[in-house]
Amino acid sequence: MSDALFSLSGRVAVVTGATGLLGKQHCRALAGAGAGVVAADLDEDTCRRFAEELESEYHVPCTGYAVDITQREETVRLNRAILKKFGRVDVLINNAAINDMFENPAAAAEQSRFEEFPLSLWQRSLDVNVTGTFLCCQAIGSSMARAGSGSIINIASTYGIVAPDQSLYRKPDGTQDFHKSAAYPVTKGAVLSLTRFLAAYWGKAGVRVNSLSPGGVENSQEGYFLERYSERTPLGRMAQPTDYQGAVIYLASDASLYMTGANLVVDGGWTIW
Repeated sequence: MSDALFSLSGRVAVVTGATGLLGKQHCRALAGAGAGVVAADLDEDTCRRFAEELESEYHVPCTGYAVDITQREETVRLNRAILKKFGRVDVLINNAAINDMFENPAAAAEQSRFEEFPLSLWQRSLDVNVTGTFLCCQAIGSSMARAGSGSIINIASTYGIVAPDQSLYRKPDGTQDFHKSAAYPVTKGAVLSLTRFLAAYWGKAGVRVNSLSPGGVENSQEGYFLERYSERTPLGRMAQPTDYQGAVIYLASDASLYMTGANLVVDGGWTIW
């Protein structure tokens, strides 16, 4: 197989949530494959500094933009800015998302239970994870459709496929300070459905739309959680942030030219049992 199939030289890729744990790795993968990268996230200074770092390291044109993906006018403005600077957009990675967050850790044990989960947190998850992905696809994907080509990669999750195992979050003494809520799995399931819809809708326009479902990523979790998660995973460990770079390049490049509407699961085997 020719290396040219995986090359993104001359292409322009947009990543939302670009300065987060996985967002940075998605950007590095794209830049390493030769793409110009647009790093989009909430804080403009952070985005610009990261874009400068990418440009210096990979010698490809990169830029950073601030965007609130829950606001339609901001996603439209982002698309216009990209087209003005680069004249095209070839890849969109909808990576921006929020997970369960509780302002008061002491109340998390109770609030994270399904029976008490706050409506405000439920709505915020829908706004960012679902509506934000919808709006970015609407603004940027529409430009791809008009141009007749493009690849959209929606970042989903294994929790969009299977239910959370609440026992993972139980401490060795049997108490539980946190329950995985319904919000994240429900929103990621919606992302999978949106992916299939858009793949069918834009197929004849030359736009491919796929999802990538990562497994859990090691990120300073408690030791008991790391041990349980690893024991439940056939490969015996949580993912490292760099473990998804190959999948991103594959979905963004011509190596996956006949692939659309699919969900690429990269989870160390988590979902096979």
